[in-house]
Amino acid sequence: MSEAPATPPTPPVPLSALLAREDLALRQIAGPSGPDVVIHGAHTSEMSDPYPYLLGGELLLTAGVHIPEAAGSDGGALRSSAAENLGDYFDDYVSRIVAAGGAALGFGLAPVHDTVPHALVAACEAYALPLLEVPPRTTFSGVARAVWQLMARARHAELRRVTEAQQSLAAAAARPDPVPSVLRQLAQRVGGRAVLYGADGAEVATAGRTPTDEVLGALAALAGVVRPATPAASTPAAAPSPTPSSATDTVGGTHLSAYALTVGQGFVLGVAAPRREPADHAIASVAAVLLSLLTGEHRSGTGAARSSALVRLLLGAEPEAVTPLLGAERWLVVRARPDAQAPDPVAASALGAALGSPLVDLAGDVVRVLLPADRAPAPQPGWTLGVSAPAGPREWPAADTQAARALARARATRTPVAHHGAGRPGLADLLPAAEAEAHAAALLAPVATNPALAETLRTWLSLHGSWDRTAVALAVHRNTVRQRIARCAALLGTDLDDPDVRMELWFALRRL
Repeated sequence: MSEAPATPPTPPVPLSALLAREDLALRQIAGPSGPDVVIHGAHTSEMSDPYPYLLGGELLLTAGVHIPEAAGSDGGALRSSAAENLGDYFDDYVSRIVAAGGAALGFGLAPVHDTVPHALVAACEAYALPLLEVPPRTTFSGVARAVWQLMARARHAELRRVTEAQQSLAAAAARPDPVPSVLRQLAQRVGGRAVLYGADGAEVATAGRTPTDEVLGALAALAGVVRPATPAASTPAAAPSPTPSSATDTVGGTHLSAYALTVGQGFVLGVAAPRREPADHAIASVAAVLLSLLTGEHRSGTGAARSSALVRLLLGAEPEAVTPLLGAERWLVVRARPDAQAPDPVAASALGAALGSPLVDLAGDVVRVLLPADRAPAPQPGWTLGVSAPAGPREWPAADTQAARALARARATRTPVAHHGAGRPGLADLLPAAEAEAHAAALLAPVATNPALAETLRTWLSLHGSWDRTAVALAVHRNTVRQRIARCAALLGTDLDDPDVRMELWFALRRL
């Protein structure tokens, strides 16, 4: 039992496919054959002990330069006194290749040997190592190139298979019965059984061929390995042990895989297939992502509630009247940007699932998530988050602005999460709100009509006058920041290097 790899490896090449290349004219003269004999690459070595130079799975190519001279050019005319020693030599040589995980041995007939030594053939038979005869006109580089060409074709075929599976799974998820449809499509793609387990371990839905009871029992047990501990089973004093997100096993020749779905929901996807192709893990992972989204709605029941809330808003209901349908009274607005490329819908949905909310909006290069206020957003690998203060429905637009400012600060300071208004109440909270807002409006009137100037001044002050970090936060050139701040100073008619001026401006900007 082991955790499944994150990405499928490059597909190996069947040895039979290499032997079928007429341009190489290779001939197998010893060892097993068949579709199960595969190679993962080609390597040339004339070392008498190639063990330290093999990774495993290679076709090792040699011209026999390392073979003792007693072998002779014909490979068979040996004195009886030397035959035993040479047999021991080849026995050690082949055993070391097998110990290193070598998949096959290719022996070149030119320029050193005219035939393959009989003792080498016997050793390969004894250790079940496929032995190929490489004719004089076939170069080792030509064999290696053929291996890589076959691997490239296999890789292309696997990528095409994954792409086609992604399309069919996405179409299945859009059907009226999305969960059964995704399971049926997955079972068809892997040629086996797909099972969705609930938080209690019971089968929620199944599709595909029914395996033996032994396999079904093993698959259910494997699902328990990746199922996270339920909240009831954990306490603040004793947090649950980390569980793997996926795991694999093999029972009775059937390959088993299990994938944990929605965070905190307890759903698990189980797959039982007669074979394990390199692309199967990638296909099952796509199905797991889709089922995570679907089961998240099924578990929480928020799908229908969100639809009802949206309809009521469109028909004129007040936000306060529809918010109870979403399950909370106060909310956080989380703004997030990925550290690498722009987010796509799948990445945005995955972020929402990780934060524990299906209320996700993808707007350009920013993802917005509406989160119940009792859930503290944790740092997410690959994302930078800005979090607003708790807010009721009427305050959501202002909370969105707070989250945007927090996100800009997080990106500028290179912190994974920034919260708006973190810390205890300040002096500003001691003043009447109406008076503070009137003072702020009057003080900032010269720049308030230009949003770019006001936002640049706000960001620049929050970052202690750093030109570079302000430029990063606003995604502009540092010279643009300098020009805008100089313009603000001119319009406000004040010295922005004065700390008292900065303090008053910061107070005013926070009241707008």
